[in-house]
Amino acid sequence: MPTEDAAPVTLSVNGAVRRVERGLALDALVAETTAAPSGVAVAVNEDVVPRSQWPSTRLGEGDRVEILTAVQGG
Repeated sequence: MPTEDAAPVTLSVNGAVRRVERGLALDALVAETTAAPSGVAVAVNEDVVPRSQWPSTRLGEGDRVEILTAVQGG
């Protein structure tokens, strides 16, 4: 039986409910969500998180994550 610390958490990712492992790093979630190598911006709970902080930003129950990818075109 999993302990409460190992139980998945529920997040909102771009408005969709998603269950992920507790303490998942933001960079891992971004990698699962988009294959774009650049032009990606991320906000957690309405605060923009610099790319340099993605590996150290751990996600928890109820976090709201918005992942935006720049698109070129005219």
